[in-house]
Amino acid sequence: MIELIILIAVIVILVGSFAGLYNSLVQLKNRVKNAWSQIDVQLKRRHDLIPNLVETAKGYMKHERETLEGVTKARSDAMSAGSVKEKSQYESQLSGSMSKFFLVVENYPDLKANENFMALQEELTSTENKIAFSRQSYNDQVLFYNNKVQMFPSNMIANMFNFIKEEFFELENKAERVAPKVKF
Repeated sequence: MIELIILIAVIVILVGSFAGLYNSLVQLKNRVKNAWSQIDVQLKRRHDLIPNLVETAKGYMKHERETLEGVTKARSDAMSAGSVKEKSQYESQLSGSMSKFFLVVENYPDLKANENFMALQEELTSTENKIAFSRQSYNDQVLFYNNKVQMFPSNMIANMFNFIKEEFFELENKAERVAPKVKF
């Protein structure tokens, strides 16, 4: 009789542990999805702001057609990307195009003084900060999730139920990794 009680207790503990590990994997997977959706929200906001910024600049920057077209193409590519890796790559290209755009803007003092342009630029800067924060949050969630998927004993349950590693949202453009130099 005692052996039966011990056997039942062991089974209950194993089933409880199994359920706990499975549920924690599901919870972490959902956190990764949520973190990705936060990035997506900010990227959409960025994509919505860029056409307004470009349109505002067009009147002033008649000779900078190539730069404006580059920003527009990079935005289009970024919006059509599917996977995390593609998004990462195209968003890095868009960041590079926007950097080039703002360098060109420096040559147009009337544009820099335009209220609409300044407001849009401030919104875009704010959005860029939110994107950076969202990327960090997403990568933190991916780290927690990937650790759980790879570490024993949860890796056994992850393999049984096809939980796979997620990709980090990394910068593709090495130039973005270097802080810009400010000179006065």
